[in-house]
Amino acid sequence: MWLEILLTSVLGFVIYWFVSRDKEETLPLEDGWWGPGARPEAAEDESIRPFKVETSEEEIEDLYRRIDTVRLTPPLEDVRFHFGFNSKYLRKIISYWRNGFDWRKQVEILNRYPHFKTKIEGLDIHFIHVKPPQPPSGCTPKPLLMVHGWPGSFYEFYKIIPLLTDPRNHGLSEEHVFEVICPSIPGYGFSEASSKKGLNSVATAGIFYKLMLRLGFQEFYVQGGDWGSLICTNMAQMVPSRVKGLHLNMAFVLNPGTLTLLLGRHFPRLFGYTQRDIELLYPFKEKVFYSLMRESGYMHIQCTKPDTVGCALNDSPVGLAAYILEKFSTWTNPEFRDLEDGGLERKFSLDDLLTNVMLYWTTGTITSSQRFYKENLGQGFMANKHDRIKVHVPTGFAAFPCELMHVPEKWVKFKYPKLLSYSYMARGGHFAAFEEPELLAQDIGKFVGLLEQG
Repeated sequence: MWLEILLTSVLGFVIYWFVSRDKEETLPLEDGWWGPGARPEAAEDESIRPFKVETSEEEIEDLYRRIDTVRLTPPLEDVRFHFGFNSKYLRKIISYWRNGFDWRKQVEILNRYPHFKTKIEGLDIHFIHVKPPQPPSGCTPKPLLMVHGWPGSFYEFYKIIPLLTDPRNHGLSEEHVFEVICPSIPGYGFSEASSKKGLNSVATAGIFYKLMLRLGFQEFYVQGGDWGSLICTNMAQMVPSRVKGLHLNMAFVLNPGTLTLLLGRHFPRLFGYTQRDIELLYPFKEKVFYSLMRESGYMHIQCTKPDTVGCALNDSPVGLAAYILEKFSTWTNPEFRDLEDGGLERKFSLDDLLTNVMLYWTTGTITSSQRFYKENLGQGFMANKHDRIKVHVPTGFAAFPCELMHVPEKWVKFKYPKLLSYSYMARGGHFAAFEEPELLAQDIGKFVGLLEQG
């Protein structure tokens, strides 16, 4: 029986490989309009305007008023984080948020990097643009677009930016120095939300490509995790001649089939799995199936009716914090659900976590950010062209061990045939740049070095 299953699996893989051999298809670059009403006849204003994050006494007082009137349900006994965010620990966060967290100070930190806005396809697009303070003599900084995901923000990159733009003064090799551009996805933070249906990852990739052209970059590197990985992948599918290299710490790839997963543990070499892959994938039922079931409930809501839950979250800062910060617990390490505090302060400071929450709260963008799920995943399985075409751009991949699902090199290479670098990272989870900036910066440099050597 095992021989028959094995032969069937191998035959299936051969057929799958034959019908989906590398075809260098690309995505069309379209010119959309996502602003309110009809597209105006006048040409769009392409100026780039400086922007500054600001706050006010009224904004802070409104936050305090809402925090002071919060109603929480006591947690069950010995529940830790298995039922979601533990309200006992949430009270500690609320107390710090109300009495210790200094939003004005965090606004000053946010403004340490230059912020800008520019109109693209009817939307005001926000981004930060950080140039090297003192590039080495004879060194031309490499433009690098870094794209965040949900429930993150451009702030995720604040600790990795100096490692990329000024590596020498942060203990890293100055062989590769970058000029970093971090935009906010439309509908997230300070980027204007679409007024129309249809703004998905492909449309966002087109907007960010136009942003890079507007900044004067004809060729550039791109990096992303979560939605950022899909947006950057779409950009590579759209304009492969412009994307010099694509670095990801998450990949939206299809697994090679049930039989492969069932047999992979017993015949790892046959399916291209390493011992590390086996450790991260098996037992499959627990590490993949049950894990995804536990962590994907939010996705079903946001893929179907994001506006409903958005009404509650946009009205309650405490509810918003619980909803967002729960992801920074179990997506950082699934074992953190066994801890009373969700392990949040093992990897992040409360100041950093609450700053990210405030970027959603003060801009009122939690609902529009959740709509990105419906726009990308609400049409069904394999409904988009980009799901079915490969990426013919040099690619590097950083496999962090606590990512929501491990993706073996073999799987990545099927979608990204020009994979140059695949790294098993020593530690870290979903929010790689936020949690392990040095590890991620080193891997980006490693990938770029391999690419430029070739």
